[in-house]
Amino acid sequence: MARLPRFLAAAFLTLTALTSVASADHVILTGGPTLRRWENYRVPEDQHDRWWANFVRASTLRMAEIRTAYGKDAPLVWIVYQPAYAARGREDGKPYTTWLTELAAARRATLIWVSSGGDAIRAINNRPGGSIQTFDYFGHSNRYCFMLDYGNDVMAASTAWIHQNDLGRLRASVFAKNAYCKSWGCHTAESMSDKWKAATGVAMEGARGPTNYDQVGQGTLPVASGGWTR
Repeated sequence: MARLPRFLAAAFLTLTALTSVASADHVILTGGPTLRRWENYRVPEDQHDRWWANFVRASTLRMAEIRTAYGKDAPLVWIVYQPAYAARGREDGKPYTTWLTELAAARRATLIWVSSGGDAIRAINNRPGGSIQTFDYFGHSNRYCFMLDYGNDVMAASTAWIHQNDLGRLRASVFAKNAYCKSWGCHTAESMSDKWKAATGVAMEGARGPTNYDQVGQGTLPVASGGWTR
């Protein structure tokens, strides 16, 4: 087979690289807040989500990081558990779902509403093959699952989740080989990260111990009490 002239080969490689960047997805999955009417029954140190937007603000901070690292046009896919924001909005008398739609539009992010863990898995699986370059989860979690809902339908309990036993339903082929995945929820590194790697073939960084969202309103991403590990 004849070899391409050097300038054509260089152009082909450049085009391939640009196509790869353009097709890359940066997926953020955002769980929902609790309802204050449930949390008010708990002792103050055990109450969650006094600010409805803890996970939302953390997600938009991460979006800014991604655009700095991958370019101002890096494609953002924002998967959000809608029922919790609709319910908290009714409780607070605020149009939170409308505000989230506006936040997504302002950041040119593709917003995908989901109502269950199964919906979230399907939304991830619907991305093109090899396209997910980064994946981040912001929300409640424990060592065994992402809790998309926590203290919304039932006090101090979850009714919508992605359990580590559900991870086998993820389509591993949607993740790039060098994908960077991170859970910003509590305790993920203590079990779920290993199951994620087994299911997808890519590592997921997670927290040992609880995570703290107290400073996200001041522009700081959550911190892990026991550190982050893959």
